[in-house]
Amino acid sequence: MGDLYVFIHAQPHEFFKREDTHVICQIPISFVQAALGDTITIPTLKSETQLEIPKGTQPGDVFRVRGEGIPSLRNGHRGDQIVQVNIKTPTHLNKKQVALLKEFAALEENKFTSKLKNILKSGPTRAAN
Repeated sequence: MGDLYVFIHAQPHEFFKREDTHVICQIPISFVQAALGDTITIPTLKSETQLEIPKGTQPGDVFRVRGEGIPSLRNGHRGDQIVQVNIKTPTHLNKKQVALLKEFAALEENKFTSKLKNILKSGPTRAAN
């Protein structure tokens, strides 16, 4: 009798990526959801679940949904679903939205300007030879 070899080729998924037993995905959220926080519905391998987005979420922040990954062949425990948020900036604003953002920018102007001034005061740093 001879040996039997079985080759399995998995097609990549358009939304989920696999890393060992973990499943990774990227979810778009608005900058308002990131700033104020929100609860969003995200797809999982089995169905959907709720994900809490905390106030002040930053671009690229990563959240873990425990037990929503792929079962391990060794011990049966499921991996996690790793969710990376992508904050989307709106491209088409109406006049009221523009006015509100300008008002918001005016309130925030001093915070960012003073940080920038402090950076510029310190001047460029040079690498030691």
